[in-house]
Amino acid sequence: MDTTIEIERDFDLTDTLTEIINGVETMTPAPSWTHQIKSKKLYDMINHHIVAKGLGELYYSPLDVIFEDGTNRFQPDLLFIRKENMPLVITDCVRIVPDMVCEIVSKGSYERDIEDKKTIYEKYRVPEYWIVIPELQTIEILTVEGDKYKLHSIAALNGVVTSKVIEGLTVNVNDIFE
Repeated sequence: MDTTIEIERDFDLTDTLTEIINGVETMTPAPSWTHQIKSKKLYDMINHHIVAKGLGELYYSPLDVIFEDGTNRFQPDLLFIRKENMPLVITDCVRIVPDMVCEIVSKGSYERDIEDKKTIYEKYRVPEYWIVIPELQTIEILTVEGDKYKLHSIAALNGVVTSKVIEGLTVNVNDIFE
């Protein structure tokens, strides 16, 4: 007995799982179990603070952030949009510069997240960029000063990072990496 079920799709899966970096479309593997655990912990902690303070909205991947059609379309692991900027988000994707983006670096994404995306986030003046490196148990928070990113806060192995953009937010790295 043949139990094959044919599913008709009216969308192209690669449209939802790819990013465009400097005009080059790239597809990355699905996040690992460890990556998802860290992402969930970080999301829960940040979102709790944002909701309690009524600061805006926190989103998680996959959600397209389109900086420039056909040139730069990313899916950051987490992104924050301040309450006052929410009326500008009226489509199925984000077409404004988020107030904060977060990338959780995996073995295969180091160069892309630390170099390529950092340069592009800086170009479009994303106010705050979180780089989370599970292998090093490190969180770095970069903020735009002038036209360049400067290190705002860092914690490795233990300690606390503070956000400049998400008012009053502090994150203990032990709560993320334990």
